[in-house]
Amino acid sequence: MKIYLASASPRRQELLRQVGIEFEVLLPAVSEHARAGEPPQAYVQRLAVEKARFAAGLLIKRGLPRYPVLGADTAVVIDGDILGKPRDRGDGVNMLRRLSGRTHEVLTALCVIHQDAEHCALSVTKVTLGVLTDADISRHWQTGEPLDKAGAYAIQGYAAGFVSRLEGSYSGVMGLPLYELMQILQKTGLSNRE
Repeated sequence: MKIYLASASPRRQELLRQVGIEFEVLLPAVSEHARAGEPPQAYVQRLAVEKARFAAGLLIKRGLPRYPVLGADTAVVIDGDILGKPRDRGDGVNMLRRLSGRTHEVLTALCVIHQDAEHCALSVTKVTLGVLTDADISRHWQTGEPLDKAGAYAIQGYAAGFVSRLEGSYSGVMGLPLYELMQILQKTGLSNRE
């Protein structure tokens, strides 16, 4: 099976390789800003669809083979607020202090477009971090890991040692819920699994 991935995320690429899905990257050009009053779930679902649609348009414009297109988006949410990638160290430290000792949600939406049909899913995972000291946060920041990660952490990196509880999809927290993806592929006849 081969798909187009509407994302440059190394984590999404790693997860697709893990389940044996070949892919080519088609980078989408969409604004990733939430609209005024847009709830977090609607935000990630809209972006997943917009990314998939943009990439589907690219494959038509470029005359590429008509493989399925996968778009995905992930958000870290606490108290109804979306925590994006930190602007700087101060912003990252504030995010980690806010997440310290609390449970937050990681929302990952995905959309597969194939033969003009859209198949979408949403993964909601609750992640609880232990209480983080200033020294924990400082050491974590020095790894460089928080710079390009929503919520200033990656569950598969240094911050794995901060996670005291996870309810939901580990791969969803990484950025691509594999169970939901495989369910879509099986339903649409795209999976080579029996």
